[in-house]
Amino acid sequence: MSAAVRLEPDGALLVLTLDAPPLNLFDQAMMDGVRTAIETVAREQPRGLLIRAEGRVVSGGVDVHLFDGLSVEQGSQLWSELLDLVHVLEELPLPTVFAAHALCLTAAFELSLACDLLLAAESARFGLVETVVGLTPAMGGTQRIAERAGPARARELVMTGDLFDAATLERWGVVNRVLPDAGFDAAARAFAARLADGPTRAHAATKAIVRAQKEGGARAADAIVPQVAGDLFATADLRNAVRSFLADGPGNATYEGR
Repeated sequence: MSAAVRLEPDGALLVLTLDAPPLNLFDQAMMDGVRTAIETVAREQPRGLLIRAEGRVVSGGVDVHLFDGLSVEQGSQLWSELLDLVHVLEELPLPTVFAAHALCLTAAFELSLACDLLLAAESARFGLVETVVGLTPAMGGTQRIAERAGPARARELVMTGDLFDAATLERWGVVNRVLPDAGFDAAARAFAARLADGPTRAHAATKAIVRAQKEGGARAADAIVPQVAGDLFATADLRNAVRSFLADGPGNATYEGR
């Protein structure tokens, strides 16, 4: 794994940290590190993933040196590889949380949109600013903003290249929760840990149902519910939680992700 990226356990979580001061730019080392980390998560199957960053920014964006002199074929290959990475992250059968404590641009913002939930500190700002180098976002950011906030908002955010504060993006439905700057990292870890300590297999089923709805509508999701939700009756988590509920009431179950 690249020195720009750390992957560390924290209870039931794995925590992926971007740490390449001063700007956490997505250069080749950062991209390779993120790819290796996410492939490791996919292989190890923890019960939750938190993506965060060290330093005064989440990321200042992509190192523009990566684009200098690329041919059409090389550019297309780069985007194909990065979209493959985004798809692996999206399809992880476990809850994924992105915590943005400060400025979060381009590739890092697009990575956050591939996570299940996006937490932002009050002072965080976000931007897809590729227009400044004559590009459009190509790690899936445009379409995922459109999915969360609608096509008009996606066009506004991308075409203007403006920065948007956390409160605005929460109002648009892009950010899930805005948390105070003070204690943000601890609060984000606690939030992600709460999901990781829950019924992992049920969370994976929820993700599959939401994905089916996004791709084919409510009836497409209905079609997979009997299988994916039915399979949960074979899990130790469900059996133990039902017994706990009947014996001790709700809220007393513990889960092991099985």
